[in-house]
Amino acid sequence: MAECSMIQRCPFFADKMRGMPANATHLKEQYCVDDFKTCARYLVGSQLGEAKIPGNLFPNQNERARVLVAART
Repeated sequence: MAECSMIQRCPFFADKMRGMPANATHLKEQYCVDDFKTCARYLVGSQLGEAKIPGNLFPNQNERARVLVAART
């Protein structure tokens, strides 16, 4: 398994986001390591650049990520 290329800079992975969910460990395994290409943060970062990832975007907010990407492309 390949981990996300943004993992070392990701505030979610580093537990630096406000309101971290109780299942954060599970989300990290699912989105940061196992299937990072489905991570909402990865989707926005890869399409718009890491600077465009909202600070409060969680990995499982895929619909929000799709809206952000669609609005800027």
